[in-house]
Amino acid sequence: MTVTAVRKDPHALSLTLDAEFDASPERVWQLWSDPRQLERWWGPPTYPATFTRHELRPGGRVEYHMTGPEGDQPRGYWEVQEVDPPQTLVVRDGFSNADGSPNDEMPANEFRVTIEEIGAGRTRMSIVSKFPSTQAMEQLLSFGMEEGLTQAVSQIDVILAGDMTGSGNLG
Repeated sequence: MTVTAVRKDPHALSLTLDAEFDASPERVWQLWSDPRQLERWWGPPTYPATFTRHELRPGGRVEYHMTGPEGDQPRGYWEVQEVDPPQTLVVRDGFSNADGSPNDEMPANEFRVTIEEIGAGRTRMSIVSKFPSTQAMEQLLSFGMEEGLTQAVSQIDVILAGDMTGSGNLG
């Protein structure tokens, strides 16, 4: 399985997910930098994502919605704070209203993605989500954030395996 560890730290107000892949850091970075590839794994299988804006640069904005089994479409956005390909991505992650404006009734959090080579052809990706308060952390975890992120990242191996068999869609 791709995901090697998930740790919650209520004192640090953080959730950390670690995953390892049989791929280069540059290839793992593409999973974030290409919105069509990001759509193939961001969100659990029952809530696939559609990215409608993807400006992966400091000060940029990423907008998406997920489509649930009942047709519901929760929306989200990232305010991109830091980009250092292929090692680091830092964003402010929040929920948005139908018009794309931030949904202030839901807490936002910050996540940092770190991608590092751990051996020939192997890469570790860590996603550390930081919450503004204990209440925000508890609220987002109660919505299934930990399970959803684990399910989402667990889909990456299939994408990378498709690359090796020549059946992967990189566009």
